[in-house]
Amino acid sequence: MEYRTIGNTTVSAVGLGAMPLSIEGRPDEKRAIATLHAALDAGVTLIDTADSYHWHVGERGHNELLVARALARYGSDTSGVLVATKGGRGRPGDGSWTVTGTPGHLKHAAEASRKRLGVEAIGLYQLHKPDPAVPWADSVGALLELLDAGTIRAAGISNVNTAQIREAHAILGDGLVSVQNQYSPAVRSSEPELRLSAELGLAFLPWSPLGGISRSSLDGPSGPTSAGTAFHRIAAERGVSPHQIALAWLLTRSPATIPVPGASRPASIRDSARAADLKLSTAELTQLDDELPS
Repeated sequence: MEYRTIGNTTVSAVGLGAMPLSIEGRPDEKRAIATLHAALDAGVTLIDTADSYHWHVGERGHNELLVARALARYGSDTSGVLVATKGGRGRPGDGSWTVTGTPGHLKHAAEASRKRLGVEAIGLYQLHKPDPAVPWADSVGALLELLDAGTIRAAGISNVNTAQIREAHAILGDGLVSVQNQYSPAVRSSEPELRLSAELGLAFLPWSPLGGISRSSLDGPSGPTSAGTAFHRIAAERGVSPHQIALAWLLTRSPATIPVPGASRPASIRDSARAADLKLSTAELTQLDDELPS
């Protein structure tokens, strides 16, 4: 397993996005726990969750509690696992997502997440999405208060632009360690945010990293998939999955990149984890870049 850093913490170069284990179409708990354990067995030491990763009304924190149970039941030491959670979004239970970035809400949400995860301090707490009704500096200021209080050890921001990254960095300084935006072969609009993250020494965690290769959990059961791309052709030549090629390609985009692909079964995360050790040739990278979706 190749490793990269988030702040002062070393983590696996490929993490696990735990969201599919708790939202619509989720597996039963036995398979969900098996998936989390398979990730740990494969050397994955970054697990991405959020308080809003649930399906039904009244289930806030479902995914965090699931992750905590899986870690507690794992038969080996998990002290080296970084659990990154997020706050600032909600799910009313009708399939929609809400945004609440008030300082009071974020501080309350972080404390609730800390208790659900069963830790003294959250390893990485990320503001899930800017709230257009709340000044950005106020929301980020809540993260600073959480850092100062020891509720969280490091802070991150998600779904942000370059101006928001710069402002958050000015407020949080070294306390800001990560940016989590959508980025994949099909969705590369966050190239400026990726470059800025690398410039500032921040980890860049692409969510939905298999866009253009595989359906995201956010797409629903009828979401689109692709076939016949350079990713698929190289995968066939290598005898691996297109998912592995896509994740290996993402890792070449920047040393700051740490993709967090979702999984709902053990085989999926085992496959994704293998991408950390898959080295693409210059010719293969050229072929992939030349055929990226426009």
